[in-house]
Amino acid sequence: MHVTKPEGLVAAPFTPMTADGRPCCDSIGRYATHLFQRGVVGAFICGTTGEGMSLSVAERQRVAEAWMRAAPDGFRIVVHVGATSLEDCRTLAAHAGAIGADAIACLAPFFFRPVGVAGVVEWCAAVAEAAPSVPCYYYHIPAMTGVPLRVAEFLAAAGPRMPSLVGIKFSADEIADLHDCLRADGGRYDVLFGRDERLVEALAIGVRGAVGSTYNYAPGIFRAIIAAHDAGDRAAADRRQADAARLIGDLAACCPQPLPAFKRAMRVHGIDCGPVRMPLQAPTPAQAARIDAVLAAHGVTGVPGG
Repeated sequence: MHVTKPEGLVAAPFTPMTADGRPCCDSIGRYATHLFQRGVVGAFICGTTGEGMSLSVAERQRVAEAWMRAAPDGFRIVVHVGATSLEDCRTLAAHAGAIGADAIACLAPFFFRPVGVAGVVEWCAAVAEAAPSVPCYYYHIPAMTGVPLRVAEFLAAAGPRMPSLVGIKFSADEIADLHDCLRADGGRYDVLFGRDERLVEALAIGVRGAVGSTYNYAPGIFRAIIAAHDAGDRAAADRRQADAARLIGDLAACCPQPLPAFKRAMRVHGIDCGPVRMPLQAPTPAQAARIDAVLAAHGVTGVPGG
C-alpha cells in the first residue's frame, strides 16, 4: 500500500475535556485551525498525549469524528487505535476507516504482552485486518508499553504479513534502529519520529516527519530546527534543539507527571484543553503558576506562527 510521506510536524493533540472530565469535542475545530495556521501538517489523535488509554471506545470514536470534521484540506488525521483488548482495537480501526481517516496506528498491548517480534506482528496484523484499506502505522513506544524490540526487525517480519503497513511512529531513543528503519526495504516505509528532544539527530539521518506533543504549543521552535537543518546550518539547529529540550525539561519539572503541565501549556494560545483524567493529576495552583512562568521565560506566546 502506498502512502504519501508527510514532511514536517504532526501534532499529538491533547484531548480537550470539560470541567467534569468528558471529552469536549466542540473545541476541536478551533484546535485544528490553531495547528494548521502554525504550519503543523497533521494530527496523531488519541495517543499518549491525547490520553487515549484513559478514554472509552465510544469517547475515542467521538473524538475521531470531531477531528475529521475539523481537519482543514490537506491536514492529515492519524487515528491511534491501540488498546489492551483486540476487539476494542479492531472496533476503533474499522470506525477510523468508516469516517475516512488518513491512517491508523497501533501500539503493542501492555498488560498481557506479546512474545517477541512475531507476537507483535500477529497482534498488529489482526488489528489492521479490521480496516484493510486504511494505511497502518506501528506505534513503537516501549517506555509506556514495556515491549522493547528492534523495529527494523518488526518491519522485515510485518511487511509480508500486513499489506496495509506503511510506516512507524518511532518514540524511542535507539537512533541506530531508527536509521535501519529508514532504509528498510529500500526506504519504502514512512518513519515518523516521536522524541521531540532529539529531533535534530533524527533529521541528520534522514527523518522528514515527526510526531510530538510540543508541536501543539511551541511548533515555531521546531520549524526553526528543521529550517536550520535544511539550510545546512547544523550549529543553529543544535542551538534551537537545546532550547527546545530545556523548554520540555523545565515544563516537565513543574509537576510530578509531565503530561498535565504540557496540557496546561495550550492556554497560552487561548485554548483551554481542560483537566486530565485519573490517574493523572491536575496541576496545583502553585504548579500552574510555575508552568505559566516557564512558558513566559522561554518566549512561548500565543502570537500566530509561534
